[in-house]
Amino acid sequence: MERLYAPWRRTFVESSGGGDAGCFLCAAPQRDDDAETLILYRGARVYVIMNLYPYNSGHLLIAPYAHGGDFPALPAETATELIQVAQRCVRALDDEYAPRGHNLGMNLGNVAGAGVPDHAHIHVVPRWPGDANFMPIVGETKVLSETLEQSYARLLPRFRTDRARGGVA
Repeated sequence: MERLYAPWRRTFVESSGGGDAGCFLCAAPQRDDDAETLILYRGARVYVIMNLYPYNSGHLLIAPYAHGGDFPALPAETATELIQVAQRCVRALDDEYAPRGHNLGMNLGNVAGAGVPDHAHIHVVPRWPGDANFMPIVGETKVLSETLEQSYARLLPRFRTDRARGGVA
């Protein structure tokens, strides 16, 4: 079995467990500096944050403010807002990046690959032809075309204006 070592993820893994106090998805929205935490949008029950370990430029996370990993137990209002905000994220990414597709998904539980199993969240990943080229496959390196701060600056206006075209404002 081959192993891929990613020591830069240690901080993330160590800060992800331990309930609310150690959960970055709980801690981020409690801070006042959205630019520093990379929060793009705050709704009534959920918010949008840039993924610190993106698969592609523009990789977003949508998380409820409430800590909990039991997806079927989410209140209906929260589940509805999650989907509405996911629609808004896809529109914002389409408008800004013009990807050819998207992956939307949730990893529920450790065995399903959840890095933060105790706080449900949706990944929104823009996709382009060739974005899984030889670099990650052969070179074991993902090349991103811009920094997180550049992605944040590009996407922030899409969430600050009413470009939702009928979605959540």
